[in-house]
Amino acid sequence: MTDAGHTSRRRANLITAAQPSYEDQLRSRRRRYVIMMGMRVPFLIAAVAVYHTPWLAILLILLSVPLPWCAVLIANDRPARKRTTASRGALNNQRALPGGAREIVDSQPEDQTHPSR
Repeated sequence: MTDAGHTSRRRANLITAAQPSYEDQLRSRRRRYVIMMGMRVPFLIAAVAVYHTPWLAILLILLSVPLPWCAVLIANDRPARKRTTASRGALNNQRALPGGAREIVDSQPEDQTHPSR
């Protein structure tokens, strides 16, 4: 008998939990770069269009100044790795390997057949 609502089943590993490929990451970063750099020109054009309101024109210019720097930082940064937790297994002493004998290794004794020089 199978119960569809049974919660003690093991969860299947989904392939959708895998990280995107390098090419997908690179494509996404390029897209963000182009969008951010494309926002700079409209900000500057809008600043020229609203020059009668100096505070708004200055605000738009100040917004457009750090955009290239931010775009480059975001484009060069890879996405953060997802945080995973390692499962801690229970220690089973019956199955653990026995401790090895500790052997002291010393240098070989000198050969007594040859006189020392």
